[in-house]
Amino acid sequence: MRKDVRILLVGEPKVGKTSLIMSLVSEEFPDEVPLRAEEITIPADVTPERVPTHIVDYSEAEQSEEQLYQEISKANVICIVYSVNNKKSIEKVTSHWIPLINDRTDKDSRVPLILVGNKSDLVEHSSMETILPIMNQYQDIETCVECSAKNLKNISELFYYAQKAVLHPTGPLYCPEEKELKTSCIKALTRIFKVSDLDNDGILNDNELNFFQKTCFNTPLAPQALEDVKNVVRRNMTDGVKDNGLTLKGFLFLHTLFIQRGRHETTWTVLRRFGYDDDLELTQEYLFPIIKVPSDCTTELNHNAYLFLQSVFDKHDKDRDCALSPEEVKDLFKVFPYMPWGPDVNNTVCTNEQGWITYQGYLSQWTLTTYLDVQRSLEYLGYLGYSIIYEQESQAAAITVTRNKRIDLQKKQTQRSVFRCNVLGARGSGKSGFLQAFLGSNLQRQRRVREDHKSFYAINTTYVYGQEKYLLLHEVMPDFQFLSEADLACDVVCLVYDINNPRSFEYCAKVYKQYFIDSKTPCVVIAAKSDLHEIRQHYSLSPHEFCRKHKLHPPQPFTCNMTEAPSKDIYTRLTTMAMYPHARLRCMCTCNRCTYCLCQNLLKLELLRSIKAQLRRVVYNRSIQRLKTCLLSEENFRLTQQISDVSIVEGSICVEASAEQTPSQRHMAQTDLKNSTFWLRASVGATVFAVLGFAMYRALLKQR
Repeated sequence: MRKDVRILLVGEPKVGKTSLIMSLVSEEFPDEVPLRAEEITIPADVTPERVPTHIVDYSEAEQSEEQLYQEISKANVICIVYSVNNKKSIEKVTSHWIPLINDRTDKDSRVPLILVGNKSDLVEHSSMETILPIMNQYQDIETCVECSAKNLKNISELFYYAQKAVLHPTGPLYCPEEKELKTSCIKALTRIFKVSDLDNDGILNDNELNFFQKTCFNTPLAPQALEDVKNVVRRNMTDGVKDNGLTLKGFLFLHTLFIQRGRHETTWTVLRRFGYDDDLELTQEYLFPIIKVPSDCTTELNHNAYLFLQSVFDKHDKDRDCALSPEEVKDLFKVFPYMPWGPDVNNTVCTNEQGWITYQGYLSQWTLTTYLDVQRSLEYLGYLGYSIIYEQESQAAAITVTRNKRIDLQKKQTQRSVFRCNVLGARGSGKSGFLQAFLGSNLQRQRRVREDHKSFYAINTTYVYGQEKYLLLHEVMPDFQFLSEADLACDVVCLVYDINNPRSFEYCAKVYKQYFIDSKTPCVVIAAKSDLHEIRQHYSLSPHEFCRKHKLHPPQPFTCNMTEAPSKDIYTRLTTMAMYPHARLRCMCTCNRCTYCLCQNLLKLELLRSIKAQLRRVVYNRSIQRLKTCLLSEENFRLTQQISDVSIVEGSICVEASAEQTPSQRHMAQTDLKNSTFWLRASVGATVFAVLGFAMYRALLKQR
């Protein structure tokens, strides 16, 4: 919407242009009328549309034609004033003023015109019969108003219509000749309908209509008002209402009706609420809200954004198979002016057996877009109507700017959910296979991917200590002499070499020594194609010796040449290293020979697990016994006392029976009791010592 409105009054001399302005300002007819009124500015709080309005008068006696042309070029709306009792002034409207204005304005940006018939107090008849043919002939004429400066008749209405012609023009919306909405208007209203159709059934039910009404006009419709609206559509269209809901045709018909009845401000209110400007294009302020991202910070979607994207996925996944077919993807992006996802997306995120984007892949692609290009993500969310549906000021409310990485390193913890891993290696080393294996594709499936559909990115979720994180893999082009800052800015680095190519590791060694030897970024060497025969590398050091010298983890064997989906263990380890770059993992292997693996296996023994379970059971039983003791009532106490009396009697009987035993028998019983007590204590002590020892060992590992 414009920030101000500039109204120019033109016409023949003595038709009352200046009198109209003076009567509006003083609210009375002036006794003396000057040749020309000075420019007047009406404050925003006085006008109905809350917009400052400038009113400019033109006098042929005081101004030149050049000044007139300048005023025409600056005007937002032009009022052509004629006298209803002067036929010559009416004729001049078509013979002089309209051609003059059209010659001085561009055809693509015509200025709206308003015909003003002044001095209606001097005649008893209306001039509308003469004016209507003129209005039908010229499309730029918005309306005609008959008024009287002397009687103050329709003075305020005149300037209200002039202001309305600028703020709510009919031209972009409606074609009077064909009596239907223009194509650009239909396109905009169709997007608004699809955004408001929350369940994507092609119908606006009562709840969706109320949500739409509240969103645009801040008040819901009463049930009877809803029925009245639908009844109006039913009387004029056969397919405007379906299943007691408003169809797209009915929605468009209502706005056509509003415009035909002179209520086009209603349609403009809807359009502007959904982000459209006067040219029916989404504004830059709506699509690209301001968001500041400091250096060393990243951008991620927050919880509300993921909930919104989940609802969008659910409403377009019509077959409920947790995947989007190509038709469902097209339907989802019908609210976009272009198709944002290309065929490479299917090789960037997880897909099902049919190659359709899964729910996890769908969220991963949005996460990738937000991480790499937050402005593009804001634009996409704007097309989907995030700020409208979630009642936010802008799409920026869906974005979280993470903390500076330096602070994360200082505090040795991070709150980020997306981590970037740059994958470097010589040509043919297996980088693309490493990326595709992250998405669950083996070598056989990768060979079916077309060359022009390949992607340099792969993103998927991993779980680190029970937390879901996104790992973004980026394949960097193999040119170590010209690596850009974007190629080096990451959370973890993968150096991939082909064990079957003797010159493959040399590239990894040179890249590491030139860019990462003094960097704090964790590095991992991947020995790709481990299913093939390993050949000695043509480098001064073997890969194992190189890693040992530079205190790196040993090369990790990797292959995707298998029938089942490749393992994701290596990707989980990469995410862990990205999350905790300050902590050096002692081991990344599963050799079962090194100290780390032996200790880990010992901690996982069934014996230790059973001992832990028994200790928990003992503690649990004692706590239950104490609880029961505390909850005993007085009656239970009496019952317990009676039972104890009985036990005393039983004890006396046992004593008499034991008195009958021989001394040797009694001595053996006491000896067995002592031996069993000793071994019980010894076993419990050893168990506790072992558990505490391993607990301390694990604590020391975590500190390292």
